[in-house]
Amino acid sequence: MADNNPMFEVEIITPDREFYRGEVSMIEFTTTEGQIGVYKNHIPLTTVLAPGVVTLTEADGKREAAVHSGFAEILGDRVTMMAEIAEWPDEIDKNRAMKAEERARRRLEAMEADLDYARAEIALRKALVRLDITEK
Repeated sequence: MADNNPMFEVEIITPDREFYRGEVSMIEFTTTEGQIGVYKNHIPLTTVLAPGVVTLTEADGKREAAVHSGFAEILGDRVTMMAEIAEWPDEIDKNRAMKAEERARRRLEAMEADLDYARAEIALRKALVRLDITEK
Protein backbone atom coordinates (compact mmCIF):
# COMPACT_ATOMS: atom_id res chain seq x y z
CA MET A 1 0.00 0.00 0.00
CA ALA A 2 1.39 3.41 -1.00
CA ASP A 3 2.08 6.02 1.65
CA ASN A 4 0.33 9.18 0.46
CA ASN A 5 1.20 11.17 3.59
CA PRO A 6 3.63 13.92 2.50
CA MET A 7 4.70 14.75 6.06
CA PHE A 8 8.06 13.82 7.55
CA GLU A 9 9.92 14.52 10.79
CA VAL A 10 12.31 17.46 11.21
CA GLU A 11 14.49 18.08 14.23
CA ILE A 12 16.73 21.11 14.71
CA ILE A 13 19.14 20.82 17.62
CA THR A 14 21.55 23.43 18.98
CA PRO A 15 24.16 22.97 21.72
CA ASP A 16 21.80 24.46 24.31
CA ARG A 17 18.33 23.23 23.28
CA GLU A 18 16.08 21.22 21.04
CA PHE A 19 15.06 24.15 18.87
CA TYR A 20 12.38 22.45 16.78
CA ARG A 21 10.74 19.07 16.43
CA GLY A 22 7.74 18.57 14.20
CA GLU A 23 6.27 17.30 10.98
CA VAL A 24 6.61 19.19 7.71
CA SER A 25 5.81 18.58 4.07
CA MET A 26 8.92 20.52 2.98
CA ILE A 27 12.00 22.14 4.48
CA GLU A 28 14.19 24.68 2.69
CA PHE A 29 17.59 25.82 3.94
CA THR A 30 21.01 27.07 2.91
CA THR A 31 24.04 24.84 2.58
CA THR A 32 27.60 25.76 1.71
CA GLU A 33 26.74 24.60 -1.82
CA GLY A 34 23.56 26.70 -2.12
CA GLN A 35 19.85 26.46 -1.38
CA ILE A 36 18.15 23.08 -0.95
CA GLY A 37 14.53 22.04 -0.67
CA VAL A 38 13.65 18.67 0.81
CA TYR A 39 10.45 16.66 0.48
CA LYS A 40 9.67 13.26 1.98
CA ASN A 41 11.72 10.42 0.47
CA HIS A 42 14.62 12.67 -0.54
CA ILE A 43 17.80 10.79 -1.29
CA PRO A 44 20.02 10.33 1.78
CA LEU A 45 22.47 13.20 2.14
CA THR A 46 24.67 14.82 4.74
CA THR A 47 25.53 18.47 4.12
CA VAL A 48 27.13 21.48 5.77
CA LEU A 49 24.81 24.32 6.75
CA ALA A 50 25.59 27.94 5.94
CA PRO A 51 23.98 30.93 7.65
CA GLY A 52 20.50 31.32 6.21
CA VAL A 53 16.77 31.17 6.66
CA VAL A 54 15.13 27.79 7.23
CA THR A 55 11.57 27.56 5.95
CA LEU A 56 9.42 24.83 7.50
CA THR A 57 6.19 24.07 5.64
CA GLU A 58 3.87 22.63 8.28
CA ALA A 59 0.28 21.43 7.81
CA ASP A 60 -1.09 24.81 8.89
CA GLY A 61 1.41 27.12 7.17
CA LYS A 62 5.04 28.16 6.98
CA ARG A 63 7.45 29.02 9.79
CA GLU A 64 10.86 30.58 9.35
CA ALA A 65 13.95 30.62 11.51
CA ALA A 66 17.52 31.81 11.22
CA VAL A 67 20.12 29.03 11.36
CA HIS A 68 23.84 29.70 11.52
CA SER A 69 26.29 26.94 10.60
CA GLY A 70 26.18 23.26 11.37
CA PHE A 71 25.27 20.02 9.63
CA ALA A 72 22.11 18.45 8.23
CA GLU A 73 21.40 14.77 7.78
CA ILE A 74 18.64 13.96 5.31
CA LEU A 75 17.07 10.52 5.37
CA GLY A 76 13.91 9.36 3.59
CA ASP A 77 11.51 10.15 6.41
CA ARG A 78 13.43 12.66 8.53
CA VAL A 79 15.82 15.61 8.49
CA THR A 80 18.05 16.31 11.46
CA MET A 81 19.94 19.58 11.72
CA MET A 82 22.69 20.14 14.25
CA ALA A 83 23.12 23.90 14.21
CA GLU A 84 25.52 26.22 15.99
CA ILE A 85 22.70 28.76 16.47
CA ALA A 86 18.98 28.67 15.59
CA GLU A 87 16.64 31.59 16.28
CA TRP A 88 12.98 32.40 15.74
CA PRO A 89 12.37 35.96 14.47
CA ASP A 90 11.02 37.11 17.86
CA GLU A 91 14.25 35.96 19.57
CA ILE A 92 16.44 38.28 17.49
CA ASP A 93 17.48 41.71 18.75
CA LYS A 94 17.21 43.78 15.58
CA ASN A 95 19.34 46.67 16.94
CA ARG A 96 22.11 44.27 17.92
CA ALA A 97 21.99 42.67 14.45
CA MET A 98 22.22 46.12 12.80
CA LYS A 99 25.28 46.98 14.90
CA ALA A 100 26.88 43.62 14.05
CA GLU A 101 26.29 44.30 10.36
CA GLU A 102 27.94 47.74 10.65
CA ARG A 103 30.97 46.29 12.50
CA ALA A 104 31.41 43.51 9.95
CA ARG A 105 31.14 45.91 7.00
CA ARG A 106 33.71 48.28 8.58
CA ARG A 107 36.13 45.39 9.12
CA LEU A 108 35.74 44.17 5.55
CA GLU A 109 36.14 47.67 4.10
CA ALA A 110 39.25 48.42 6.19
CA MET A 111 41.05 45.32 4.84
CA GLU A 112 43.65 45.41 7.59
CA ALA A 113 46.60 43.06 7.20
CA ASP A 114 45.59 40.87 10.16
CA LEU A 115 41.93 40.66 9.13
CA ASP A 116 40.42 37.19 9.23
CA TYR A 117 38.41 37.78 6.06
CA ALA A 118 36.40 34.54 6.27
CA ARG A 119 35.37 35.23 9.85
CA ALA A 120 34.33 38.82 9.05
CA GLU A 121 32.37 37.63 6.03
CA ILE A 122 30.52 35.02 8.11
CA ALA A 123 29.73 37.65 10.76
CA LEU A 124 28.25 39.87 8.06
CA ARG A 125 26.21 36.99 6.64
CA LYS A 126 24.82 36.11 10.09
CA ALA A 127 23.81 39.71 10.72
CA LEU A 128 22.13 39.96 7.32
CA VAL A 129 20.19 36.71 7.89
CA ARG A 130 18.99 38.00 11.26
CA LEU A 131 17.89 41.30 9.74
CA ASP A 132 16.22 39.56 6.82
CA ILE A 133 14.10 37.30 9.00
CA THR A 134 13.05 40.08 11.36
CA GLU A 135 11.80 42.20 8.46
CA LYS A 136 9.45 39.53 7.06
